[in-house]
Amino acid sequence: MDELIRVFQEEHADVEKIFYETLPPGLELKQILAGGAIFRDRVIDVVPDIYASVTEKAMERLEREGFITKGDYFLYLHNRIVLMVPEGNPAQIVSVADLGREEVRVSQPNPEYEDIAYYIIDMYQQAGREGLVHCIMEEKRAEGTTILTVVHHRETPLRIIEGTVDVGPVWATEVIHARQSNLLVDMVEPGEDLDQRDRINYYICRLKNAAHPENAVKFLDFIKSARAQGIYEAHGFVPHFKTSAQKKRTRC
Repeated sequence: MDELIRVFQEEHADVEKIFYETLPPGLELKQILAGGAIFRDRVIDVVPDIYASVTEKAMERLEREGFITKGDYFLYLHNRIVLMVPEGNPAQIVSVADLGREEVRVSQPNPEYEDIAYYIIDMYQQAGREGLVHCIMEEKRAEGTTILTVVHHRETPLRIIEGTVDVGPVWATEVIHARQSNLLVDMVEPGEDLDQRDRINYYICRLKNAAHPENAVKFLDFIKSARAQGIYEAHGFVPHFKTSAQKKRTRC
């Protein structure tokens, strides 16, 4: 986000201040619907101009509640799921099925707050049917070897580094970010048939009551640009709109 915002402001010098939150989309959606949130005794009552989520259901909810006009959102990005493990992979995690092993401690995103959880559960379903889902989400949770998160992209890397878990399903981009932050983590690939890359769609919209609608439109146009999509690609995302590099690769 730092790079994305910096480049956006380079192209739109008139937009001097930007406030943004990097929380699970489910929490941000609750904040929008509630009209604000309290964080460390501070009331955050900022009306967002833009909201982005990794599920179309969130956009449909905003439509039903009257926060956006029908169909006033679009798909702009993709991602995939991988398994984050400590450097050297001491628990020898080689597949999704290994998360069902009795001794393996799993940092698991909470479906109540984090949209990634639904894709992870689908991955478990594909890898081991309902048996694996029940094992990880119910049995191991009761035993304390599946530990739920609220903000997985902060909690899972910390748990991995501190040695309180052996593995955590995360976005591929989060492993890349962790490595760029010099965290000692490795990545185990579930494989293209399981990593959900063809199903993970990021959506974005402008809210009806945006305080800065002109700036919101500028940002949405920027998100679709080759420059913005290239930034996402450099950080491990799968672009939805073709970047300059992709155009060169597909040129005959």
